[in-house]
Amino acid sequence: MSGNVAVDVRGLHKRFGDLEVLRSVDLTVYSGEVVVIMGPSGSGKTTLIRCLNLLDEPDAGSVTVHGTTLSYPARGQGRSRRRLVRDIRARTAMVFQHFNLFPHMTVLQNVIEGPISVRRLPRSYAVEVGERLLAHVGLDDKRDEYPARLSGGQRQRVAIARALAMEPEVILLDEPTSALDPELGAEVLQTIRSLAACGTTMVVITHEIPFAREVADRVAFMDAGHILEEQHPNVFFDAPATARARSFLRLVPKGGGPPSRP
Repeated sequence: MSGNVAVDVRGLHKRFGDLEVLRSVDLTVYSGEVVVIMGPSGSGKTTLIRCLNLLDEPDAGSVTVHGTTLSYPARGQGRSRRRLVRDIRARTAMVFQHFNLFPHMTVLQNVIEGPISVRRLPRSYAVEVGERLLAHVGLDDKRDEYPARLSGGQRQRVAIARALAMEPEVILLDEPTSALDPELGAEVLQTIRSLAACGTTMVVITHEIPFAREVADRVAFMDAGHILEEQHPNVFFDAPATARARSFLRLVPKGGGPPSRP
């Protein structure tokens, strides 16, 4: 695929104590592309996308987001490096498995908090943006509710609206339906489909095979801290190139969901 590069990581390594989680990972994501990352538990998927917006900083390698590059190991640069970190974080937004909404804030307050406190938008404009985004995810009638009064699917859609309110150039989604039952998960997947149709650049960790077939431009398969293969979804699901991917896919329910245990 050709086009503008949204995200490029080269030689990424990440260690937690004695555990090496990422081992020289390379990945390129183009603007408007949806890349799905699949792999067994512990393969490094979540650590990889957390490194893309520097929630976890790599030990070695480089992260580039829309032309802003940080190289590791980090040495010197002081304030200029901190500006680069802020720039990359401002260009990306994370949607977590378990929503991470502020329970003491209403739905609308959750959505507008970042634009007001981080982007310094006037409250009136932030409210206008927040209301538009809540309508986009089908929750404009829930603006004054608190998260505890919402279903899991509704809370995850609020989390997506909150991410969009920061106007990121890349959205990172970490198994956004794994904490939901199939019906609620379908609500969230439909919201992600609509973002993909609008050309939103996304990196999505999921085990939902029908969804990945429909939405992904590429599937990257990870195991033991490496990306073992990258394929068009139809190629990956019908004829994976590696024995490890074939073994993994045999354990994943065809309707989606986490892989079963052997």
